[in-house]
Amino acid sequence: MNRKYRKTVIAGNWKMNQVASGVKPFIEELKENLPKQKSCDIVLCTPAVMVPAMIKAGKDAKVAAGAQDVSKHAKGAKYCIVGHSERRQYHGEDDMLVNAKAKALLEKGIIPIICVGESLEQREMDLTMEYVSYQVKAALYGIDASALRRCIIAYEPIWAIGTGKTATAEQAQEVCEGIRTVIRKMYGARPARAVSILYGGSMNAKNAAELLAQPDIDGGLIGGASLKPVDFAAIVAATNQDAE
Repeated sequence: MNRKYRKTVIAGNWKMNQVASGVKPFIEELKENLPKQKSCDIVLCTPAVMVPAMIKAGKDAKVAAGAQDVSKHAKGAKYCIVGHSERRQYHGEDDMLVNAKAKALLEKGIIPIICVGESLEQREMDLTMEYVSYQVKAALYGIDASALRRCIIAYEPIWAIGTGKTATAEQAQEVCEGIRTVIRKMYGARPARAVSILYGGSMNAKNAAELLAQPDIDGGLIGGASLKPVDFAAIVAATNQDAE
């Protein structure tokens, strides 16, 4: 993490879990376990039907509501995930559609959390950065430097999503640093160092501190652990490691 230039974000992705009536109890338990000193922005991305409940319940706990997808058309949360590997794989979303959705969010003042990441086969073929670089370039095409400051990139190695596997801190840092290098070549050094880059491959309460200690990892996009208030609070607490 580098707080001098960019914000730290811990974002949970509930996918199709929970129900609207469970949002308030979840937030109440989360609030009880959060550290008094929070050194990050906290976001919970829920199914669309739960966004109103999350906006209401999250206000007192200072937890922002986010969505898990958006239409590329007008009309649509403060944050929204785009380009998740499951949308790409199961719904046929290509990089141009991810780019269109990111632009639509920016036009409405919503912060896009843009997911990129490689498959196990691509990693084994040593194609990780070639593939991830293309995804980043395509997602940011036509987005100017002022709008870039409102974008978040989430590196999610597909082979580490929901598998219990996770990249080592060194592997995650290498790719996140590579992503920042791609952005630097596109926009210059100052805009690149201002972009928050999250890691999203099975970050949990046990490995969060080590991952967040890496200079180019500015937070996490959390799956399963975001459904457990105590574990999610522990990940938030891990962002305090350099805030003493």
